[in-house]
Amino acid sequence: QVQLVDSGGGLVQAGGSLRLSCAASGRTFRSGAMAWFRQFPGAEREFVAGLSWGGGRPYYADYADSVKGRFTISRDNAKNTGYLQMNSLKAEDTAVYYCAARPDTVVRGATEYNYWGQGTQVTVSS
Repeated sequence: QVQLVDSGGGLVQAGGSLRLSCAASGRTFRSGAMAWFRQFPGAEREFVAGLSWGGGRPYYADYADSVKGRFTISRDNAKNTGYLQMNSLKAEDTAVYYCAARPDTVVRGATEYNYWGQGTQVTVSS
């Protein structure tokens, strides 16, 4: 089993930045994918960004159009922790953010991910 703990959410003004963290523990994989999703009230989780890695090195990143150029996903292999750097935040980025992982390449479907963090609230004031 893999346990994910995400953190780093909070309240920030529009135009500001936040960095979310996703600490993984338990079973590890030589290759896989980590992703961030977000969920608006009354809506399903939507893909934000994802990162595939193999041999301990990332090799492919994917971003939703709505965050491309503003958000950056990364992973510290030594710490087994993933990050989502969010810059130029907008009020419409307000949501609960979840990290997720799977032992395969990154995909955008939430149902394809085996492991999930508990979620962290991001609120952007306009």
